[in-house]
Amino acid sequence: MDKPLGEFDLIRRYFAHAGAGAARADVVLGVGDDAALLKVPANCELVAAVDTVVAGRHFLHGCDARSIGHRALAVNLSDLAAMGATPAWATLALTLPRADRDWLAGFAAGFADLAHTFGVALVGGDTTAGPLTISVQVLGYVATGTALRRGGAQAGDLLVVTGTLGDAGAGLAYASGARVGTPESLEAVRQLVRRFEYPTPRVEFGMAARGLASAALDLSDGLVGDLPKLAAASGLAAQVEVERLPLSSALEAVADPEQARDWALAAGDDYELLLAVPPHRFAELQAVAARLNLTLSAIGHLSAGNTVSWTLHGKPFEPAVRGFDHFR
Repeated sequence: MDKPLGEFDLIRRYFAHAGAGAARADVVLGVGDDAALLKVPANCELVAAVDTVVAGRHFLHGCDARSIGHRALAVNLSDLAAMGATPAWATLALTLPRADRDWLAGFAAGFADLAHTFGVALVGGDTTAGPLTISVQVLGYVATGTALRRGGAQAGDLLVVTGTLGDAGAGLAYASGARVGTPESLEAVRQLVRRFEYPTPRVEFGMAARGLASAALDLSDGLVGDLPKLAAASGLAAQVEVERLPLSSALEAVADPEQARDWALAAGDDYELLLAVPPHRFAELQAVAARLNLTLSAIGHLSAGNTVSWTLHGKPFEPAVRGFDHFR
């Protein structure tokens, strides 16, 4: 029988090696010291994001550990994507009820796979005993003065979104035990659950959108919850044509139109990007998306004012759902 893992054995075995992330020449000192030493490229600004994921709140109890490792990093990479930043380094604070070797191997593999995909080095962190909670900080950089922000949009800009909306909300519902209507729906349900468990941060698109988009944020709390943040930061009003919301064929296969629309409006965890784009730049940005095999949909526009309004087939529409809020 293997002896119990101690804290430093755990770190050394699962995280203190190149397999826990990409090897980078700009890491002077990484895992194993009191703090990391990093070289930030000249003429760049450092971009930092941190998110915490909690068992029972952000993922289901008993969820596959590989998925948890992937999601913990992906949600932070999505924040950097919304800034147009190049991700480079990450720190990990891991709170565990117990040091389960199989769980740790799966978690580390999910984290490392995504870290390697985007060239992110794990450079430090912390481990403690307690309820399962994971905090990841991702650091990156962007050329000085070029970062995308929530503010900066102009009246007349188009509102556009990457990918499809509502898939992760549907995936969570089905992973939580919602019934599937027909055997033919099973493959669609599997696709939706995977969208929830393994979100794809739009890092390459965010980097390419610098200089084309005027503002951006990632859709972590649902369009209804996140759009007002972008509009308020830019001091503008927003109008959305709800029938333009992009829906996946998988979502349309398992949900009636009203349920699909509600998920697209308010379900969090899609981690797509919402951008404000000058109309004359839209075709150029669409071409960027096409090169990345990514759809880009115009769903509305910004104008002078301070309200957010919605229409459905030309008629005023009031969403019956709200975006995610931890404390509401």
